[in-house]
Amino acid sequence: MANINLLPWREELREQKKREFYLVSALVALIAIALLIAVDFVISGEIDAQKRRNDYIANEITVLNAQVAEIRDLQKRRTQLLDRMRVIQDLQGNRPIIVRVMDQLVRTVPDGVYYTSLQSVDGLISIRGVAESNNRVSSLMRNLEASDWFSSPNLDSVRAAPEFGPQATTFNLSVKIQPDGEGAR
Repeated sequence: MANINLLPWREELREQKKREFYLVSALVALIAIALLIAVDFVISGEIDAQKRRNDYIANEITVLNAQVAEIRDLQKRRTQLLDRMRVIQDLQGNRPIIVRVMDQLVRTVPDGVYYTSLQSVDGLISIRGVAESNNRVSSLMRNLEASDWFSSPNLDSVRAAPEFGPQATTFNLSVKIQPDGEGAR
């Protein structure tokens, strides 16, 4: 009978399968490493892209905030301009009234009385002046009451003023303006 030794063949096959296993294992390890590197590269690229988007959004927000601040500033300036226009329109509308009030103040002053200061606030005129006597102050108040442009004269104070004369007095009074000149001719 022929004697055939199969052991070297089996060993060679085993060695070949070992080499194939190691080769496949190395190949799988290389593919896994390459895959990990590729995944890391893709994820890093996505992170960088998201950072760029976030930076772009942050820059746009900064630009928009500056525009909003500018709009607020423009609205504030617009409001100030509208307020100024309103004041100017009120002054333009009140110009004839102011002239008429000043004219009436001159017409109501009796002889022996002169004004040292006039101040108008919210339709109320405060008058300071000097009169030769208390009778002249009373006459001024009657004249103001009789005027169509004034109402409710109110004497605040009367003080002797000997430096202006023996019976001279200084006075403070206030009178309301009737802007429509109720009953004015």
